[in-house]
Amino acid sequence: MSKTIEMIFDIVSPNAYFAYYPLKDIAAKHGAAIEIIPVFLAGMHKLTGNAPPFIRDAEVKGKNEYAMLEMNRFIAHHGMTDWKMNPKFPFNSIMLQRLLCAVGNEERLKLLDILLPAVWHDGVDPTDPEAIGPVLMDAGYEAAELLLKTTDPAVKQALMDNTDKAVERGAFGIPTFYIGEEMFFGKERLGQIEDELEG
Repeated sequence: MSKTIEMIFDIVSPNAYFAYYPLKDIAAKHGAAIEIIPVFLAGMHKLTGNAPPFIRDAEVKGKNEYAMLEMNRFIAHHGMTDWKMNPKFPFNSIMLQRLLCAVGNEERLKLLDILLPAVWHDGVDPTDPEAIGPVLMDAGYEAAELLLKTTDPAVKQALMDNTDKAVERGAFGIPTFYIGEEMFFGKERLGQIEDELEG
């Protein structure tokens, strides 16, 4: 029986971008499915008392510099040379997270293949519907109709519920993964995820 990798996801996290593409390769190799669970990372941080590493570790001598070294090693190892820091980072991701909540999982996976390069290669403003609209239209979507769904109270509630449930389950940051009841945190755990799929 094929396994499912649940990925607790917020597009604002560069590490979500970094983890997603190797995860797709791992899932394909092992015949596993990926389920994207959109959450609001800022809300998750508020609920858990966590903070972005670059803020949390700002006073720790050398730690953020080492994190950048590790990030650049990861980029080089996986050939992610198109990645660029979005000029709006750290941006408010709530519109795009609601957009992901407004569609089913298969459509989420398709949207990520459109939105991740727009945000993390091309520097598109992820907070501006007028910037995201053309990206969606170029991919064949009815952009206005899709973006309108982000204002639906049920979609807003779904994102809040996903965030609450992820925290209740033990998640405190992005990217977090689950295979069954086994939790894995961070892009550095991809090898452990592969081991779990092989087990």
